[in-house]
Amino acid sequence: MAAPSEHVRLGGPRSPARPEPPPTRFHQVHGANIRMDPSGTRATRVESFAHGVCFSREPLAPGQVFLVEIEEKELGWCGHLRLGLTALDPANLTVVPEFSLPDLVSLGHSWVFAITRHHNRVPRESQPEAEAAVPGGPQALLVEPYLCIEQFRIPRDRLVGRSRPGLYSHLLDQLYEQNVLPPTARRSRLGVLFCPREDGTADMHIIINGEDMGPSARGLPAARPLYAVVDVFASTKSVRLVQLEYGLPSLQTLCRLVIQRSVVHRLAIDGLHLPKGLKDFCKWGCCFRFVPWPL
Repeated sequence: MAAPSEHVRLGGPRSPARPEPPPTRFHQVHGANIRMDPSGTRATRVESFAHGVCFSREPLAPGQVFLVEIEEKELGWCGHLRLGLTALDPANLTVVPEFSLPDLVSLGHSWVFAITRHHNRVPRESQPEAEAAVPGGPQALLVEPYLCIEQFRIPRDRLVGRSRPGLYSHLLDQLYEQNVLPPTARRSRLGVLFCPREDGTADMHIIINGEDMGPSARGLPAARPLYAVVDVFASTKSVRLVQLEYGLPSLQTLCRLVIQRSVVHRLAIDGLHLPKGLKDFCKWGCCFRFVPWPL
């Protein structure tokens, strides 16, 4: 296992020895009621409330976030998205379990939790339980552009859900940034990662709209491949993957942050004398191709 100091590079400038992780994709092995889009980045449950278990196509790298955004909800069901990690290779599963909880977990070497703000924060032996139960509140994106989780530093920008531009988008965006909305609200962004420790184990962390919920599980086998688990369960009908930039923020992101800081809300961007491609990028974050403009 690599030394902890080597893992820090995931959140900073990369070296040839530790390249940028590949884009995240869903595994071709999944629950019977899941339909994948051709890119492998959107998973939709087409029937019932179960058989919606999905996996990452590749094992996660230390500190790599498997981030999903809730695209669609379905009324009439009780329960929400479930998220976690497994050391089981999805390709070796004879049958994909109907549920991640308890079916997949009962197979062993899997750690999955229903998404809430107050779930399974595991204190260290030397840490009081009350202290572990209250994570730090989310910091404003423009004040602190990075989320720090143990030895990793992750750009916060794309970790936070964003509403579609509209009349009340400036109000809704603040609710996402302050993590006021329910964690499984439509367009919320939820992620899972693991952080290796010096004793050869790892801690699993779950992120909700840019806020670290603290360790959900400890003692994971850091030396084994760990796959992300996403259970598109009950009222959660469809999710899509969100790709992150590691290392230094891109020039696109830095320019967008400066522009957004200078306007009241995203609708005001339309009144700026900027190319349409740049205004679209500023409003949507990552859905449009960036068009350079003369300096």
